[in-house]
Amino acid sequence: MPKKGGKQDETERKVHVPCKRAKMEVSCPPSPMNYDSPNSVFESLIFPIKQEEFFKEYWEQKPLLIQRDDSSVAAYYQSLFQLMDLKKLSSQGLYYGRDINVCRCVNGKKKVLNKDGKVNYMQLKRDFDQKKATIQFHQPQRFKDELWMIQEKLECYFGSLVGSNVYITPPGSQGLPPHYDDVEVFILQLEGEKHWRLYKPTVPLAREYNVESEDHIGNPTHEFILKPGDLLYFPRGTIHQADTPARRSHSTHVTISTYQNNSWGDFLLDVIPGLLFDTAKEDVALRTSIPRQLLMQVDIADSTRRLSIFMRSLADRLENTKELRSSDMKKDFIMNRLPPFLRNGSAPLAPGGQLPKLDSTIRLRFKDHVVMTVEPDQEKSDELRKEMVYVYHSLKNRRERHMMGNEDDDISEDGISETHGLRFPLSHMDAMKQIWRNATVAVKELSLKSDAEKEHLVLSLWAECLIEDILLSTEIFLLICNPPEERHT
Repeated sequence: MPKKGGKQDETERKVHVPCKRAKMEVSCPPSPMNYDSPNSVFESLIFPIKQEEFFKEYWEQKPLLIQRDDSSVAAYYQSLFQLMDLKKLSSQGLYYGRDINVCRCVNGKKKVLNKDGKVNYMQLKRDFDQKKATIQFHQPQRFKDELWMIQEKLECYFGSLVGSNVYITPPGSQGLPPHYDDVEVFILQLEGEKHWRLYKPTVPLAREYNVESEDHIGNPTHEFILKPGDLLYFPRGTIHQADTPARRSHSTHVTISTYQNNSWGDFLLDVIPGLLFDTAKEDVALRTSIPRQLLMQVDIADSTRRLSIFMRSLADRLENTKELRSSDMKKDFIMNRLPPFLRNGSAPLAPGGQLPKLDSTIRLRFKDHVVMTVEPDQEKSDELRKEMVYVYHSLKNRRERHMMGNEDDDISEDGISETHGLRFPLSHMDAMKQIWRNATVAVKELSLKSDAEKEHLVLSLWAECLIEDILLSTEIFLLICNPPEERHT
């Protein structure tokens, strides 16, 4: 999943970010990816297809196969992950089930061959060679910096979580039976060749994973061989299966997936509760009681007419609503996504520039990694909780936990996953929007009543690494461009 670059040929693009990977890696082939922006990364990923064509012709509609036959792209793809990487990663402590699955398709069914506990590479290799088992490695972006860069930018591009899995399959074998997924899938072929067959969906844009019997899926709509450097995209719900041809080398590919539970239906489930709560505060009809014993009845069809009246009133209110409360989806995304990829690696993120003051000019940092919501004050439990502005960010998220589920030390005492961010009075919303919507803003021009409030707001955001003072950097720039004349004695 992908950014803005020049119009030069893909093979001539320069590396825009220093290649930074795990210690195991010794070489860094030139990258065909343009890391200037989320937009340019996606453009690089689907090159030579243009974004407009992709979303008009393929996205959620049909598969896209890009066969490049480009040695430089093939070398770069191979550097993303190789079979040999597993030997060194296993020594760092990988576990069956959590990090690795070992499986094989037998008579149209998936057979799991996992052992217990830690992964032993020699045992893993024996299962691979002797049992012709496929190795599925979960979320390699936790270990491979290049995948971290790609997926972090793609999460900015899509506004949705982006996961990945590596599949390594020996010659003459198949790891998984025909199935479909609940995610949009981009497949990068890294090593060897893979024979793919795609079938018409039985459930278009499926919301869940499911295995399909080969007797019911008919003939393939697409059949082809993926080679290193090739890319395949197909929408969620596309039935697929793949095997490594016999008498060839093993195959390695990475699936980059996104848009799980990210449909209009999911969004409605997220925003309707807040809309309904606000409407009920103003419409007494929604506060009247349901009929006696309604919940005890087997058939409640008689209530549908009343409910439809309420739904139409909600629709009317929705048309005139300027802002929607989308809290759960926003928080789930921001809590679980990758942190920004930083050139200094794992060094802690520090506030940018000097401490902002009333006469400072500031700008937002990491805008793609921050969301705002309006929610009842979470620090108070009384019925008169005031609404507050919450600013959540992913700057302190842990890369090694990405897409791996909740861990004990990421969960608070009340069982809720920890979020990183700040809260402000609702009166600060207009000032927050100024900061978010403008490239730069003067602190003294913020829409707040007092100078003290302005300074407190920017200090809080600065300490959280969300803004930086650009006054000092501007003065230095002007000094460099217009140096003072030398004084002679």
